[in-house]
Amino acid sequence: MGSLQRGPPYSGIQDLKVTIQESNLVFPAKETEKRSKFLSNIDQVLNFNVPTIHFFPANGEFPPKIVAEKLKTALSKVLVPYDFLAGRLKLNHQSGRMEIDCNSAGAVFMVASCEFSLDEIGDLVYPNPAFGQLIVQKLDNVGPYDQPLCILQFTSFKCGGFAMGLSNNHATFDGISFKIFLQNLASQAFDDKPLAIPPHNDRTLLSARTPPRVTFPHPELLKLKIPIGEELSPPTFDCPEEELDFKIFRLSSDEVNYLKNKAKAADPAEATYYKITGFNVVTAHIWRCKALSCDSKAGPERPSTVLYAVDIRPRLNPPLPASYTGNAVLTAYATAQCKELEEGPFSKLVKMVFEGASRMTDEYARSAIDWGEVYKGFPHGEFLVSSWWRLGFADMEYPWGKPRYSCPVVHHRKDIILLFPDIDAANTDAVNVLVALPVKEMEKFETLFHKFLLEAK
Repeated sequence: MGSLQRGPPYSGIQDLKVTIQESNLVFPAKETEKRSKFLSNIDQVLNFNVPTIHFFPANGEFPPKIVAEKLKTALSKVLVPYDFLAGRLKLNHQSGRMEIDCNSAGAVFMVASCEFSLDEIGDLVYPNPAFGQLIVQKLDNVGPYDQPLCILQFTSFKCGGFAMGLSNNHATFDGISFKIFLQNLASQAFDDKPLAIPPHNDRTLLSARTPPRVTFPHPELLKLKIPIGEELSPPTFDCPEEELDFKIFRLSSDEVNYLKNKAKAADPAEATYYKITGFNVVTAHIWRCKALSCDSKAGPERPSTVLYAVDIRPRLNPPLPASYTGNAVLTAYATAQCKELEEGPFSKLVKMVFEGASRMTDEYARSAIDWGEVYKGFPHGEFLVSSWWRLGFADMEYPWGKPRYSCPVVHHRKDIILLFPDIDAANTDAVNVLVALPVKEMEKFETLFHKFLLEAK
């Protein structure tokens, strides 16, 4: 019944004793064109860093020193097709838009060591705040528009294992294009392999229309009056970390299937109309628990809106290239009253999550992009489900093997719920749900999480 890790397993090691040994700028292996790179309206609102860590066990044929050298060389090679990663953000004061100055200023490569072994640092799935020591997200004494867009920190453990910490500005990649970047980085760590998937770097494919035409109301977006580029990070979904408790709820493959079967059983004929996927049922389950755990004087009539990302590459007409580099995801939403979430059939919630994604047609996506041109807005809702579940970062094949586990460095934010894959790569249907809430809300969430799961069975 939805297992729960109650206590932080990293309590014995909160300082990984990481020492930075060297830090260097890495430049493209070949000369690249100097230019300004257009950023779409989706890219514009994502000016913040996304740190990910990829843990590797020891490999006797590839000691850490050799791996560090190969990674540094691989980074230099991929900075040719990904030349913008060696550039810097800049604000075009005439247009009020952010751009990337492709000036070959360089990415950063750091080499570090940790005094512990990989096994000693604890559960890799659990969001240990100390993992933040395995990656540098920004350089000190450097202004916001001089910060590198990519920092790679290689950290060796005393066992011979190592971690690759990558921090990139979200304006450079979404999850799908970052996965392709990792595939290409891995391919270039070999001595004689071509790029795995050449990136498609033309972001003007997601330009707003002229003139912009907002043809839908877009309740999932918030109107802002500030010029694009002047806010360094979104003001939405924020809460002081010290006010929050956080826990991981694990749903096994069997429990995800139980939720699917519960949705199908309500109306088998109608279930053929909409997709009952693992993501849809898990999101519906989380939505119900999160909405009903919130302290609100509005009562059962209070509307609740869940947000989640949808890849628009295949939904546009014509479709975007599958290797489109940049942010090609938009926010889908589902809204219901708390009374409906508590008393209504689970299958209806799953259907609403499905319909939220189905709403993302070519015209709806273009309208949302045009909204950004007119209103410069951020996603707006009660909370966001951010899924790393199926991205497959741990499937990358490097010369020294696949990662033991890959995950983002977690920042505890009240209104973002993260989905992580299980550390067992073969168990692809299991999922870990990271929730950060005030203590009283967490108690309610936990009770509801298990209650509704039992009912689903």
